[in-house]
Formats: sequence, C-alpha cells, structure tokens
Amino acid sequence: MASSSAIHFFLLSIALFSLSCLAASHAPNTKVTKPHPFILPIRKDPATNLFTTSVGIGTPRHNFDLVIDLAGENLWYDCDSHYNSSSYRPIACGSKACPDVGCTGCNGPFKPGCTNNTCPADAINPLAKFIFGGGLGEDFVFILQRQLSGLLSGCVDTDGFTQSTEDGSPLNGLPKNSKGIIGLAKSQLVLPMQLASANKLPPKFSLCLPSSNKQGFTNLLVGAGEHPRGMSKFLQTTPLVVNPVSTGAISVKGVPSKEYFIDVKAVRIDDHVVNLKPSLLSIDNKGNGGTKISTMSPFTELQTSVYKPFVRDFLKKASDRRLKRVASVPPFEACFDSTTIGNSVTGPVVPTIDLVLRGGVQWTIHGANSMVMAKKNVACLAFVDGGTEARMSFVKASIVIGGYQLQDNLLVFDVASSKLSFTSSLLLHNVTCSHS
Repeated sequence: MASSSAIHFFLLSIALFSLSCLAASHAPNTKVTKPHPFILPIRKDPATNLFTTSVGIGTPRHNFDLVIDLAGENLWYDCDSHYNSSSYRPIACGSKACPDVGCTGCNGPFKPGCTNNTCPADAINPLAKFIFGGGLGEDFVFILQRQLSGLLSGCVDTDGFTQSTEDGSPLNGLPKNSKGIIGLAKSQLVLPMQLASANKLPPKFSLCLPSSNKQGFTNLLVGAGEHPRGMSKFLQTTPLVVNPVSTGAISVKGVPSKEYFIDVKAVRIDDHVVNLKPSLLSIDNKGNGGTKISTMSPFTELQTSVYKPFVRDFLKKASDRRLKRVASVPPFEACFDSTTIGNSVTGPVVPTIDLVLRGGVQWTIHGANSMVMAKKNVACLAFVDGGTEARMSFVKASIVIGGYQLQDNLLVFDVASSKLSFTSSLLLHNVTCSHS
C-alpha cells in the first residue's frame, strides 16, 4: 500500500438488513449477515464546484446525474419530453402517501411529469430564482445495479417552463449534464429517510466530498456501520441544533428548519479569537443567525458583519507569517503571492482556522480547505462575503459552511440523535476522499 492512502470511491451507502436477515437474528446459532451498502460514485463538477451522483430511474432505466443538496427536501429529476417510464405511478392527491395539500394536473399528452389528480412535489433549486412545481410519483430507483421499489420522488418536465431568462429553468446554475437534485435534509421524502422508514432503521448517513474532479467516496449509513480506513477513531461529536423557523424557499409558520445547523461558539485564527457579536453566532427568534452546513454553496459564506472582522484578523495573522498580499480576485478579497506560502500534508501553510463548537470540540480548517488557487501564483482565502440579504429564503444564517471547506472531511449526520460527528481534514491521516 502507498504511504498516502486514498479512499477510492465516493460511496452513498445504506446499511439495510433483508427480512431473511432479520428473521435469522432470532434463530439460535445463526450467523447474521452484515448490512450491504448501496454505493454511488460521486463527482465534483469543476465548473460549478458542486457535487453530483448518478441514479437510475424508471423502465427502461434512465440514468440521471443529480446534484447533492444537504438542504434538499426530496429527490427530483427532469422528466422532459424525451423521458417516459412504463413503471411510473403518480401518487394521488389526498392519499396516505401524499404529504402535501393541493393537487396538480396536466392537459396531456399524459406521461411522467404530466398526470392529473397528482400529489404536488416542489422542485427547489437554491441557485434558481423561482420555485417549480412537479408531481410526486413512485418508480423503480437503481443504485448501481440494485433495483429498489416503493421509493417516492418528484418528476418535473422542464420543457413546460418558459426559459426566456437564464434562470427560467429548474436546472439553472447546476452542472451542465445534471438533471435534478438529490436532497439529504431532515425530510421524510429524502432517500435516506425513506430507506430508514421502510427498514425500521434509525436515519444516519455520512458524507465525505472529494477535492478532485475524479470520483471520491462517501457513506450514507442507515443504522450501524463501520467507516472506511478506520476513520471512526478520528471523529468528534457536537449537537445538531434546531432552527425553530423554516429556512427553505417555502416557509411554513411553526415548522422548524429541515437544514443542518451547528452551534459555533467562537471562531479562532491561529488561536486568536475573532471579535464577533455573540448574537450573530446564535439563532434569533426570527430564525436569523447561526451556522449551517451547505453543499450548494461552493465556498463558505459569511454574513457581512462576520466577514469583515474575520478577513481583517486573517490578514493580520498572514502578515505575521510574512505572506505577501496581492490584489483581490473576485469574489475573494484576501489574496496572496503563492510563492511566499509553504506547503504541508494539509495544504498551504497559512493561518489555521478553528470553529469552536458546543461541547468544547473544534472543527479545524487547514490550508487545503481555506485557500484556493484563483489564478497563476495567486492563492486566496476561500471565504466569501455573503451580504446581509437572504437568498431563496426568508431568513439568513450568519455562517454557511460551503462545499470547499467540507472536502476531504468525513461528516456523520445522526438525524435520530441530532448529532454531527466530524474528522476535520483527513489529510492529517494521509487519507483523502478522492481517487489517487
């Protein structure tokens, strides 16, 4: 084995027991079969810095590249005029399987995405400026060669929407070849929740995003499971906190957010605590503030009142290290001559950023996750000014941890226990989430 181990697949794994395995667990002297994971290869799109996976849907099978969205509340795909499936079954309005009120219909010709008396399913893309409506349906879903039935997803005919403006499509801003979104939020319609419910297992999944444009690995574990390469021993745990106010594009009074928030108590740069108003780090009674995790934000976004002192302190610490500052490269403000920056196993040698979390644990962000090469010989701090106004939401978080800062970090979302476990950079252990 090479001295620098690489985890060769981005896995979206669901640990499930078959009925026969469950029955065997009650029989004496019967060996219980270990759960079998579902494996989905994931790619990082170099143009958008978003992450996609591929699933098969329907009869005949159609393969869809779907963007991973931690805030997405369902799986939705583009069933345009070129798509059809003989096994598609629309979910009727008012049925037990329909979680929503209202109804959708269509004038025909009837096909997936054009049916009457159908339970609505919103196709929400945070990079678009509109909310798009589709229908909820049941069809075969394929994870690699494994065929699954009884799973619900949203089907949206994108040909039915006017695209007179560049953001007039549900697919606006997504990678060129992607055809929808696979959501992982705290919703009963996301894939891990549906599989957990169907198999009476606690909802729990883990995520590890690749830093390269090749395949990487992640695990989506429903129930118990071991993490690759013994990564479990490097995990720290902090509570997931509940934002009592809806933070999605559709806000329902009295319904809490389905996104993943953590309680950041302080931000440190080279052990120096950034002077931030405590109110910015907590969630107020209107749902503003706090820290959430997002795979749809390519880089960490800081509300302006957090961003300014953060960048100021980083520049001071970088100056102490004698890093040469150069002109900004939008959207990045703090940029440096990369020839004045050393390198280590965790990337560029720059000031270390720590997120101090509830329980005393800290999420450490090293150079590989804090610096991005903006152009030749120019490395920039990979954090952006998120402004003060909310986007595709009625509320705004103070800190949105983006995909670049999640790369090569193993994250375990225990939805049942409302806990997040994380490793910080796997590079410290000569492991990545990407192919070698």
